[in-house]
Amino acid sequence: MSSKDGPLSLGSLFDVHAERGCRTRFHLSRPFDIAPGGGTEYDSAELAALVERASGWLYATGARAGDRIAIAKDNHWDYLVLACAAARFGALPVLVSGALPPETLRTVLDRAAARVLVTTAAVLDRAAEAGADLKGAAERTVCLDEPAPGAVFAPELGGGPVPAPVRTASYEPMVATHTSGTTGAPKLVVHSADTIMGHLGRTESLPWPIVGMKPWDTVATATPYNHMRMITWSAGTLRLAPRRALVLHGPDRESAVRMFRRHRPTYLEAVPATYGAWEELAGDSEGLFAKVRLYVSTFDAMHPPTVRRFLAASKRPFAGWLQGWGQSETGPMTFRLLTRRALAARGERHPTTRDVGRPIPGFTGMRVVDPKTMQRVPAGTPGLVLARTNGRCIGYLGEEDRWQGKALGRWWNTGDWAVRTRTGAFRLLDREVDRVPGMSCIEVEDVLADRLPDLLEAVVLAVRGGRPLPVVCTRDGALPPEEWRRATEDLPDMDEPVLMPWEALPRTSTGKVRRLELRERLLAGAGTFGTGRWT
Repeated sequence: MSSKDGPLSLGSLFDVHAERGCRTRFHLSRPFDIAPGGGTEYDSAELAALVERASGWLYATGARAGDRIAIAKDNHWDYLVLACAAARFGALPVLVSGALPPETLRTVLDRAAARVLVTTAAVLDRAAEAGADLKGAAERTVCLDEPAPGAVFAPELGGGPVPAPVRTASYEPMVATHTSGTTGAPKLVVHSADTIMGHLGRTESLPWPIVGMKPWDTVATATPYNHMRMITWSAGTLRLAPRRALVLHGPDRESAVRMFRRHRPTYLEAVPATYGAWEELAGDSEGLFAKVRLYVSTFDAMHPPTVRRFLAASKRPFAGWLQGWGQSETGPMTFRLLTRRALAARGERHPTTRDVGRPIPGFTGMRVVDPKTMQRVPAGTPGLVLARTNGRCIGYLGEEDRWQGKALGRWWNTGDWAVRTRTGAFRLLDREVDRVPGMSCIEVEDVLADRLPDLLEAVVLAVRGGRPLPVVCTRDGALPPEEWRRATEDLPDMDEPVLMPWEALPRTSTGKVRRLELRERLLAGAGTFGTGRWT
C-alpha cells in the first residue's frame, strides 16, 4: 500500500485514509483498552485522532525516535492503534501477545530490548504469580487499565504535547511482531514499510475478483491483533472501504452472537481455533452466517469437516472458503479457494485443505529443494519449501544469526515440507522438524477428523526408530478401540493413541498446538526425522 511518496508508514495509516474519505464504520466487540470510555464505534478520522492522542502519552514516557516500545496486552485491535502511535514519532513498536506463558513472554521481551513496555494489570499479575518479572524487561512500564506497583498508570501521562510526525526511511525497521511459536519461543519478525506496506499490504488492497472486499460488504475479523496479519488486514480494509467492519476481540461465542445478530457478516476471517469454537453456531437456527459469501482462514490449515459446516451455514449459492498459506516472515505465499463441491469427498487420503494452491502471480516465487543440497527436486518429490518475495522480513530481533541461517540470497527457507505437483500446485505435508518418511502427519490428522465424528483434535508425533504416536481429543473423552481400528485400517501404521483432554493440549496464542512441548511431555528423549534447523 503506497502513496505518491512511497509506501505508507504505520504512523500515517489512519490519517491518509481519513483524508481519502474512507467511510467504513468499525464496530468493536468491546471498547479499546486504551480508550475504555470511547465506545465501540469508530470511523477512520476518529481512529486517526486516537492515534495522535496515544502518541502524546507514549512520547511522555521518554521514548523517542529509534527506541523500541513493546506492547503486550489483552487481545484487541488497539494493538494497531498503539503501533501506529509509536511509529508516528519514529519508535519501533514490538507487538507481543499477552497470552504467552509468563516465562516465554519474559524471554520474548528480553529479545525485544524495549525502552518502554505497555501492558495491562492482568498480564503483570499472571507473570508475577509464575515468578516472572516483566517490569524488569524494559526501562519503564506503563499499565493501561489500573495503577500497578512499579508501573506508570497510562492516564497520568495524558495532556502533554503531541510529538511531530517523523517519517523514517522505507527500508528501515517499522514494526516487529512475533511468530506463533509452535516449535519453541516465538521469533520477533521485523518488517519495514517497503516489505509490509509496500508489498504485503498491496496484496490485500487490490480489488481481486471474488476474494477482494467489496464496498457493500460487512467484513468481520477475529484474529490475534498482535500479529503481522492484523496490519495487512487493516491496511486492506481501509483501502477497499467496505460498508462496515466488525472487530471481535476473541473467540467467545457470546460476543460473536451479539455482533452477528446486529450485523450479518458477508466476509468473515478467523483463525482455525476460533472457527472451532464457533462450530456449534454454524448449525443454529438464527442464520448468523447465512449471508457469508467468503470465509477466510490463515495461520493454520483447517480440518475439512469444519469448513463444510460453515459453508453449509451460508445461504449464498456460491459461498467460498479462502485458505491462505504463508508465514510472518513472508506474508501470504499461496491462496486456494475451496467450494462445497471441492469438499464433497469425505475421509479420503488426500484432503483438499492440504492442497494449498499456487504461488500468488506477481508476488511470490516458490520451489521445493533437497534439504542437504538445497537443489530443486522433481515434481512429486517431497522437500523443503523456499519462497521468494519482496515482502520478506528484514530480520529477527535478538536472533540475527537465526535469520541469516534461513535467508538464502533472495530466497527464504520456510521450514515447511511439501510437494510440488506437475501442475505447479503445492501440497503441504508437514513442518520439516515434524516430518515422517512415507507419510504426512497433518494429512492423517485431517483424515481422522473426517472419519471420527466426535474428534476434537488429533496430533501425530514422529518417533525415530518407532511408530508415530497419535494424540487424540474427543468430545466425551472416549475412543472405542473398534472405532479407532476402522478409522485407521488403511492409514500408515501408528502406535496406540494417547487420549488427552482438549484443555490439556499446549497451545500458542493463535490456537496452534505446540508440538515441541507436547513431544517433550510424552516422548522425552525420542528422536525425530527432521533436523529442526529452520524452525
